Amino acid sequence: MSRRRALLALLVASPWPQAWAHGDEAASTHAHAITGSDSDVLTVVGPWELTGLDPSRAGYMFARMEVVQTLLEVDDAGQLQAGLATAWQVSADGLQWRFALARGRRYHDGSEVTPASILACLQRAAVLPGVLQLAGITAMTVQQSDLVVSLRQPFGPLPYLLTHYSTQILAPASFDARGKVVAILGSGPFRIKSISLPQQFDVERVEGGAGRAVRRARYISVSRAETRTLLVQSGQADLAFSLDPPSIRALQNSPHAVLLSAMLPRTTILKLNAGHPFLADVRVRRAISLGIEREGIARALLRDADLGATQLLPPSLARWHDARLPPLHTDLRQARRLLEEAGWRLGADGARWKDGQKLQLSLITFVDRPELPLIATALQEEMRQIGIAVRVQIGNSSDIPAGHRSGQLQMALAARNYGNLPDPVASLLQDFGPQGGDWGAMGWHDGEVPALLARLAALPSGDANTGRAERERIVAVLQAQLPVIPVLWYRQTCAVSGRLRGASIDPFERSYRIASLQWT
Repeated sequence: MSRRRALLALLVASPWPQAWAHGDEAASTHAHAITGSDSDVLTVVGPWELTGLDPSRAGYMFARMEVVQTLLEVDDAGQLQAGLATAWQVSADGLQWRFALARGRRYHDGSEVTPASILACLQRAAVLPGVLQLAGITAMTVQQSDLVVSLRQPFGPLPYLLTHYSTQILAPASFDARGKVVAILGSGPFRIKSISLPQQFDVERVEGGAGRAVRRARYISVSRAETRTLLVQSGQADLAFSLDPPSIRALQNSPHAVLLSAMLPRTTILKLNAGHPFLADVRVRRAISLGIEREGIARALLRDADLGATQLLPPSLARWHDARLPPLHTDLRQARRLLEEAGWRLGADGARWKDGQKLQLSLITFVDRPELPLIATALQEEMRQIGIAVRVQIGNSSDIPAGHRSGQLQMALAARNYGNLPDPVASLLQDFGPQGGDWGAMGWHDGEVPALLARLAALPSGDANTGRAERERIVAVLQAQLPVIPVLWYRQTCAVSGRLRGASIDPFERSYRIASLQWT
């Protein structure tokens, strides 16, 4: 049997991982209650639990359900749009940004959205770990109805940072005397009606909405893709996200739902601890990459061979995807040769040894994205074939940043969203800056990429040609050094109930766009 056919057999035969999280039973109970007076409630199901009220933790869920707003928004092409700021400009030296703030807006408790309340939220976000710390902010002040942000040095992507969910604006009554978030009082088209952490929250439209607009909606965290699929098939869920391939196949001919899909700026990556003695040698990292049959995994697992990642950033990030870059590929012979050159000799047990040590590594992944454990199983087998023993550990997504910070992590498989900020410069600075990042480089010391990213950050973000040489060099170095190894690109698939019209997928995963939905 060929290696590709063997891989296909492995993936098809392997059961999809079951996430035995406590929430599914509760989620199912809630969903079964959607009858009678609740029939006009739009029900959204996804795998993400609400880990708290603070914007830095679960703010993305309140943004997706359109409860909160940020200073700026973006369109599907990643172009900045007005939010709570109606206009913005930067000084000639790039050190001061001025944002004209909207007037006449109100929070959900009826209080006015004032410049002072916006300033207080952004000042709070700036001192917490998060995206605003990338900008080198020295001061934020209000001048009449303008917010003025002063910087230590020019930072072109600053407006994009102000689209991030961690910078969402909440009413003063959302905070207690110590500044802790105790309620979500935003200014979006929907307000919180009830919330039950970590499982569910319900929202209602602030104003009526035209025609048969959705007026009430509910988000339920359902960890198992199988359960989400059953809820759609039974008519108890109206929008279901993060579907695995078996769920997609099961729903393709469903009379209850249609499927929408869009390629997102997200890449499944193998994060490596380049400071680990076994992984510090770039030849070992390249050997691992050469051992991965991306196209086979994508075809067998995702039923889409085009999602095999030939470089870190997918074509959906057109300014960053370099079609001229020699693609990542599979070459077992070269992989074994590189390991031999690095001093790793094949032992009688089929594993490689050097100085009495076995080339054995642990790989951490998690079940929030149901395909990850199965991809990890495939990688385990592929690395075995070149003599690397891998132990797969299924845990929580929080295990990866925790392992990064403790220095104990060896390898991790994760899906990294490079559109988390619509200008990837800021995300790449988080991942490949001098200290690396929770979801990026670890123990990798390279002076060129951080310097190039810093140079890009000082440039204006608007012109597609600005910084082209820097972008091309950054992706080339990452392709050669492989501090993280790209495995697959990502296509989001959403199941939409037949009783809805007007659904679409936000390519930056900022919103579920429920305000634009209509009942049929």
